[in-house]
Amino acid sequence: MLPSQPLLHTAVLALAVLQALASDTFIAAVYEHAVILPDVTDEPVSPDDALALMNKNMDVLEGAIKEATQQGAHIIVTPEDGIYGWHFTRETIYPYLEDIPDPAVNWIPCTDPTRFGPAPVQERLSCMARNNSIYVAANIGDKKLCNSSDPSCPSDGRYQYNTDVVFDPEGKLVARYHKYNLFRRETQFNYPKEPEAITFETPFGKFGIFTCFDILFHEPAVVLVSELQVDTVLFPTAWMNVLPFLTAVEFHSAWAMGMGVNLLSANTHNISLAMTGDGLFTPEGPAAYHYDSGTEEGRLLLAELSARPRLSPTYPPTINWSSYATSIKKFPAEKDTFLGAVRRDIFTFSELRLKAGNYTVCQGDLCCHLVYQMSNKSKGEVYVLGAFDGLHGSLIKYHWQICTLLKCKSTDLNTCGQPVETAQTKFEMFSLSGTFGTNYVFPEVLYSGVQLAPGEFEVLRDGRLKSKHGTSKPLLTVTLFGRLYEKDLPHPLRTSQ
Repeated sequence: MLPSQPLLHTAVLALAVLQALASDTFIAAVYEHAVILPDVTDEPVSPDDALALMNKNMDVLEGAIKEATQQGAHIIVTPEDGIYGWHFTRETIYPYLEDIPDPAVNWIPCTDPTRFGPAPVQERLSCMARNNSIYVAANIGDKKLCNSSDPSCPSDGRYQYNTDVVFDPEGKLVARYHKYNLFRRETQFNYPKEPEAITFETPFGKFGIFTCFDILFHEPAVVLVSELQVDTVLFPTAWMNVLPFLTAVEFHSAWAMGMGVNLLSANTHNISLAMTGDGLFTPEGPAAYHYDSGTEEGRLLLAELSARPRLSPTYPPTINWSSYATSIKKFPAEKDTFLGAVRRDIFTFSELRLKAGNYTVCQGDLCCHLVYQMSNKSKGEVYVLGAFDGLHGSLIKYHWQICTLLKCKSTDLNTCGQPVETAQTKFEMFSLSGTFGTNYVFPEVLYSGVQLAPGEFEVLRDGRLKSKHGTSKPLLTVTLFGRLYEKDLPHPLRTSQ
């Protein structure tokens, strides 16, 4: 006699849990999704039309989830805005929203879909997780009614939140996170009153979750790692690449290394908006990553990761980021430093005129030291050492300290800091350090073609970012990206709500 479906499902699930328990590793997947976008409209569409579009995107995501399961994945992350896109007003997003309950209600939407009113998106995501016995993280919209008894209640009587959800292999809702740091164009959503530090336990470690712009701020990103000690962060994002320091693969890999956790980064894919680049990032570097600015196709990535990286023998040592830089005398400074703009940030630069040398450049409280030797110095290329110590951002102002070895866009020094994707010059060695006033420093090495350099550099205990050997590809930038969260200015939009 064949076992019933529920019994079979329970047996398969138990086996999957046992397999995960028996191992110190797990297989993670992220899917970079080319979102099927709705037509831009000033009027809200019908709920049926909204669901039809969301189902088109979920059809694609379901295919990726099935493929990931066949390849042994225990968990998959899908992108921010991956189910409905991003061109919305507060009114036009409303048909796409569902009421998402607190996971404490112990709910499996797949088996009890109408318990909290219509929830077809949550039902389908739950069934994807349950039918494939896999954790599924997705990004959808939450709506919460309110009234005049709440002095903060919006005039239309509801809060609308950019929301991450996670369903476990039974299809149970185990995490709900409302994005705290909205990007400037997300006027369709409200800011939560308080930051939420959302975690959940799995057989393969403690997980946290946050979204896109959150990664640049203290709450909840740093709180999850430094205070709540998560092993792995799930990171749905719709990330627009910004050279030279904030391409997705570059910064997300650096954040995982600087914070000492796994980061499962799932990006949207829209090359007209410079959205591409996802990866499975670890404290030691990228286990797998993908950057594709040439096609319009989605991409599934998988990798085996350490379940509890802090216990791994290869876990990086604690770093004193300013130890080396404050212990040495400044290298002889070039008299002809110059100012240059990286977007709107004014850096102090010094041109690397020779094939090899030692340089120091300072700005504010930050001095950056560089020792380098180029393999070949292309005549048509100029590199600089740069320092920045100040507030970044036109509306939301947050404090950066940056030391960077940077290729200029052309031999005209006025182009230093402008985006450039290709280079010809390789380096025999480099060693970059800075007198950082923070423990939160993220090490970046980016090669020509927006490629990472896994295994080709290291950070020493004394804070030096050093090449292990000559660079295998021409160099775009070597950067130490520091964040002084305590010097950020109050958030102008959140405080006015």
